[in-house]
Amino acid sequence: MSTDTTAAAPEGAEAPGNEGTPPFRYGAALAEQIERRWQDRWENEATFHVPNPAGPWAEPEALGGAKFYLMDMFPYPSGSGLHVGHPLGFIGTDVLGRYLRMTGRTVLHAMGFDAFGLPAEQYAVQTGTHPRKTTEDNIERYKAQLRRLGLAHDEQRSFATTDVEFYRWTQWIFLQIFNSWYDQEQRKARPIAELEAEFAAGTRATPDGRPWAELTRVEQRGVVDSFRLAYVSEAPVNWCPGLGTVLANEEVTADGRSERGNFPVFRRNLKQWMLRITAYADRLIDDLDRLDWSDAVKTMQRNWIGRSEGAQVRFPVDGGQAAIEVFTTRPDTLFGATYMVLAPEHPLVDAITPAEWPDGVDPRWTGGAATPREAVAAYRAAAARKSELDRQEARDKTGVFTGVHATNPVNGERIPVFVADYVLMGYGTGAIMAVPGQDQRDWDFATVFGLPVVRTVAPPEGWDGEAYVGDGPAINSANAEVSLNGLAVADAKKLITDWLAGKGAGEAVVQYKLRDWLFSRQRYWGEPFPIVFDEDGLPVALPDDHLPVELPEVADYSPKTYDADAADTEPEPPLSRVNDWVEVELDLGDGPKRYRRETNTMPQWAGSSWYHLRYLDPANREQIVHPDVERYWLGKDPSRPNDVGGVDLYVGGMEHAVLHLLYARFWHKVLHDLGHVSSEEPFRHLINQGYIQAYAYTDARGAYVPAEEVVEDEAGRFTWNGQPVRREYGKMGKSLKNVVTPDEMCERYGADTFRLYEMSTGPMEVSRPWSTRDVIGSQRFLQRVWRNLVDEQTGEVRVTDAEPDTETLRVLHRAIAGVHGDYVALRYNTAAAKLIELNNHLTKAYGTTGVPRSVAEPLVLMMAPLTPHVAEELWSLLGHEQSLAHGPFPVADEQYLVADTVEYPIQINGKVRSRITVPADATPDQVEAAALGEEKVVAALTGRAPRKVIVVPGRLVNVVV
Repeated sequence: MSTDTTAAAPEGAEAPGNEGTPPFRYGAALAEQIERRWQDRWENEATFHVPNPAGPWAEPEALGGAKFYLMDMFPYPSGSGLHVGHPLGFIGTDVLGRYLRMTGRTVLHAMGFDAFGLPAEQYAVQTGTHPRKTTEDNIERYKAQLRRLGLAHDEQRSFATTDVEFYRWTQWIFLQIFNSWYDQEQRKARPIAELEAEFAAGTRATPDGRPWAELTRVEQRGVVDSFRLAYVSEAPVNWCPGLGTVLANEEVTADGRSERGNFPVFRRNLKQWMLRITAYADRLIDDLDRLDWSDAVKTMQRNWIGRSEGAQVRFPVDGGQAAIEVFTTRPDTLFGATYMVLAPEHPLVDAITPAEWPDGVDPRWTGGAATPREAVAAYRAAAARKSELDRQEARDKTGVFTGVHATNPVNGERIPVFVADYVLMGYGTGAIMAVPGQDQRDWDFATVFGLPVVRTVAPPEGWDGEAYVGDGPAINSANAEVSLNGLAVADAKKLITDWLAGKGAGEAVVQYKLRDWLFSRQRYWGEPFPIVFDEDGLPVALPDDHLPVELPEVADYSPKTYDADAADTEPEPPLSRVNDWVEVELDLGDGPKRYRRETNTMPQWAGSSWYHLRYLDPANREQIVHPDVERYWLGKDPSRPNDVGGVDLYVGGMEHAVLHLLYARFWHKVLHDLGHVSSEEPFRHLINQGYIQAYAYTDARGAYVPAEEVVEDEAGRFTWNGQPVRREYGKMGKSLKNVVTPDEMCERYGADTFRLYEMSTGPMEVSRPWSTRDVIGSQRFLQRVWRNLVDEQTGEVRVTDAEPDTETLRVLHRAIAGVHGDYVALRYNTAAAKLIELNNHLTKAYGTTGVPRSVAEPLVLMMAPLTPHVAEELWSLLGHEQSLAHGPFPVADEQYLVADTVEYPIQINGKVRSRITVPADATPDQVEAAALGEEKVVAALTGRAPRKVIVVPGRLVNVVV
């Protein structure tokens, strides 16, 4: 790069039609040349590559100041590319990373791609194009878009979750989980081999008490597998016959249909891989207090885990054939339980439902069916068509009687047992004791089915409502042995729980809403499981030297699909049709044997649960991460009390506040327990950036029309092709036809202008509106800076070696101090405002003579995090051969931060009426005298003495008349 102090004229500057534009005007054409040139130089010189303290990239002597690990939630590379809302967080982290580098920090900032998942597979099904080809094409487009924005990522650390070398380690982590169990006494994961050793030594009893050596191999495996953190289980899942796959809850709409394709979704029990995240429920909640996250995100995680204390109560069913287990947080209301409800999926339903109705059954309870089994079967089929959200929110209560009764243990009353869809198998035990006097949903159900209501908590005097859910003394709650009447809720809970425990009818327990993580997908485009099944159908972990298990080539990427309403069908994943891959002969250390591979694949969550570790050491082929590297970037900070370690700043959308973060925390904690990482948490500090919002327009049919083609008239009316349209405000999206791409903005204004505009529209954590017409304001600022430092006619630098005046030095150093604070606090909008204010001062003071170098250079350096390309170009034009990427960043001189004068607003009877400027060292008496001599104050007093004068030093004067 030349250090010639003359700017290069943009191509086409003197082309026809541009005659009136100065040849060196900073516009889109010049910006593009500058930006591409600097992007090439950064890449060629590996400006942002950071070494490691150990491992393949070991250069400990090259590591400078304190480290900072900065990370974005990485994107899924869709075919539509980025719109201007996507890079909001990416630019925000880039600004911070650039600032920290310039102030001497060693910054790790990389970008990868979350590339497995359903969209690429669906595209492959439709077009026959291999999803890897589609994914890689999309990644290249994303990389080009991100590069054009000038993001300072360490490209050598980039990867996609679909890279074989990446998912080799995803499979390795799965095996660590599979080969572990959770020791509740030690509160940590331990190797499964240690559990087997305890059984073999007799220090841990087997479930049925038999000596370990007397169990067969299959029996031993059955015991051990029941402890594993990764296990196979019959689990209720969202089965979508129309897509031929199981769906995650987030892929199901509120009306119980698939998000993709709008097919019906049914709840079915299917054999699936599960991860025992519930073992970590307490640690996942308790450690939230040690994280620097927003209260909103912490609350969402706590609610999702749903820890609650209560009692587990057993209700014997007629005939003694079974007992229904119920968890309740309100055991004090047991005397008001007048019926019970089982979730449609509850395994006891089949066992207890008789062949005939009992005598005298209420017709409202039968659903019009001839027998209880017919009624239950029909109701279950209907419930399977509803989503969990729909079941929870439905106001109209439905259900059918199972034909049996259970006994309430506190009063001996026989109460009917129903099946109803407002009870979910995924919460509690999948069964409830219904107390209509204290629960509105139970009240609504009891009203429909004519069931009795017994209040057990006294409502306020004059209460004429329905269910009362507040506190109050217990009523109607006594038997021959125990009375709760008159007790407050907390005391009543304890007394009845102790009584239940003494009778063997219940015990105090802690319950969670969190359920184990369903980890199977009937898809092709995902990580294969590193598991094979032996001749007994037992899962066998592949040894490390068999990894990675690569996806085989297939002709058909689609799982077997069925008629959309065929709820009783079974999944047939694409991999199950690749017989020569599924059926294999392997020597796993005990001679060649025949095995069958797992044909499901992992969910998209897998790769995103640990990618923060791969950025640290992506060239390491021997281990997931070198211990010294992990300790350097993620290790605990001894200067922070109770620090958990982790990424120094993680930035992403609120939509991932629960599942992604919970899953990543779970995987990281397992790896910590097993000694693979020193940090206890993956992300010590989390910020959720806001969203870019935009106007969208619909015509008379309600169809969206292209936003850029809508015209607004002088009266504020909006039309498209001459027809009126309705305007709405919300998210930006392709379906809303209001997408603006960063490519368009870069072509029209340049990347630096786009960056500056996005960062100027509000604080990082606040959503903000998009307005293309306002982008020009950011471009004009950059043009004014350029014009102050570069002659638009000759391209020559117009800075001088003159000394700036004192007022300029005050403005400069106040800007430096303020911009430092704004960058650290991610207040980029106010940092930009301070730079604009500084440049405006320079324009007024030196617009005709040239800006002093001692002011021009700090201005350029302060602009660099926000607008790096033009800052680099100006820095070079000012005669510097080295990039400014690593500083220096200007430091404020304290002597210029002390104000000579202070402005005081003057309030008269509480309202500001005037202002005065006095010396900064003026005493309160001097300030009061100046205020009382001010013209408007004199007029207000009309010769009278004020009742009171209050001087708040440095802030205001309040005159009471």
